[in-house]
Amino acid sequence: MTKSALGFDLTPPTPAQIDNLAARLDPEARRILLNHGTEAPFCGRFDEYEDEGTYVCNLCDLPLFSSRAKFHSGSGWPSFYQSVDKDHIHYVRDVSHGMVRTEIRCGRCDSHLGHVFEDGPRPTGQRYCLNSVAMEFVPEGETLPDRLHRGAPEGEPIKAG
Repeated sequence: MTKSALGFDLTPPTPAQIDNLAARLDPEARRILLNHGTEAPFCGRFDEYEDEGTYVCNLCDLPLFSSRAKFHSGSGWPSFYQSVDKDHIHYVRDVSHGMVRTEIRCGRCDSHLGHVFEDGPRPTGQRYCLNSVAMEFVPEGETLPDRLHRGAPEGEPIKAG
C-alpha cells in the first residue's frame, strides 16, 4: 500500500471497484472522468462556488484541492493554484487538439480532472483548471467520503488549514 503525505491510501481501485463507483455517475461525469472529456466553460457548478471545504475526486473521493487555494481565473472552469498533496495528482503530457498541455488525473483512480497551466497566481504560478463534474465538494468540518472503505483519514471530518 502506498500512502500520501497526508496519509491517504493511494492504492488504485480494482477494475470491479471502478465499475461500481462509475455506476453512480451520470453520463456526463463518466464521459469526463473515464473518457478524458471536457465540460463547456462557464457551465460547471463550481466555477463561482465560494464555500469553505475540500474538493474530492468524484469517482474515488481522494481529496484534491482546498477552497483556500481556489481563485477566479476567468477561464470558465474552477481554478486552483495548488493541490492538497502533490501525490494526489498525476501529470500526463497531452498533445491532443493540436497543442501541448499537461493533463491532470486523480493520483489514486487515474480519472481525468482537467489540465494545469503555467499562468496562475502566486505563490505557485500554476492554474489547475478543473471540470466541475470531476469533483465533489465536502464542506469544512463534514466527514470525508470513504466509498472505497479505506479508513482514516477518509471517513473523518475535514480539518481547517
